[in-house]
Amino acid sequence: MIVVTGATGNVGRVLVETLAAAGERVTAVSRGTLPVSMPEGARHQQADLTEPETLRPVVDGARALFLLVEGAGAHLSPGDILDVAKAGGVERIVLLSSQAAGTRPQSVSHAPLRGIEDVVRQSGMAWTLLRPGGFASNAYAWAEPVRTQRTVAAPFGDVGLPIVDPGDIAEVAAVVLREDRHAGRIYELTGPALTTPRERARSIGEALGQPVRFVDQTREEARARMVRFMPEPVADGTLDILGEPTPAEQRISPHVEQILGRAPRTFDDWVQRHIHAFR
Repeated sequence: MIVVTGATGNVGRVLVETLAAAGERVTAVSRGTLPVSMPEGARHQQADLTEPETLRPVVDGARALFLLVEGAGAHLSPGDILDVAKAGGVERIVLLSSQAAGTRPQSVSHAPLRGIEDVVRQSGMAWTLLRPGGFASNAYAWAEPVRTQRTVAAPFGDVGLPIVDPGDIAEVAAVVLREDRHAGRIYELTGPALTTPRERARSIGEALGQPVRFVDQTREEARARMVRFMPEPVADGTLDILGEPTPAEQRISPHVEQILGRAPRTFDDWVQRHIHAFR
């Protein structure tokens, strides 16, 4: 059995579907108690990573764990989570980390996540770290203004990053959860090319068949919006990456193609599959 935390999110949902389609028994974990539609071969259980004991019945008999943490994970006790996992029989752990845990390990925003990586690497289990860059699905934040005003507002409109499709992250995770050869590896996951916020807004407009106006935000305007749904240090660290990415953060990684045997999908691909959110 494979346990997937964060199973109702943009990565976890696709991961559950991919594993179930491959014939794996999957336990999909989320904090919510509402009924969740599951594919055949998967079951949903409620647990909360902030209370590691709630994971005990979930991981009992599991062989692998996909660990997804919210924010930078500063509010978690990773050692306690892994102790519960090991007691349940988990032998392999795949952590969804962040590219910035490697490129900015000392930053206030991402140091906690780097700390979780260190605990995972010292756990005694077979481990794999996935470090994606920015998610294509972050564009969901633009859905309401695109629907109502055909407008996108974002900072750093002409700064390019190789954002990654969450579906590609899920497919990579499905492979490394099932194959021994990925133990002890760190994979950076990016898209196939640099794209800017202005270009991504244009892509949405082209998929809609209507122009979408791009409005440059100041850093302060963007920060005021971001701190509504993420801790201030994470917002500040994210803005640092968006505005002044390092060469490493703009590098196109080969890892998606090496693992999946195909090129990573473009932002245009993601938009075409999710354009209903912007109509």
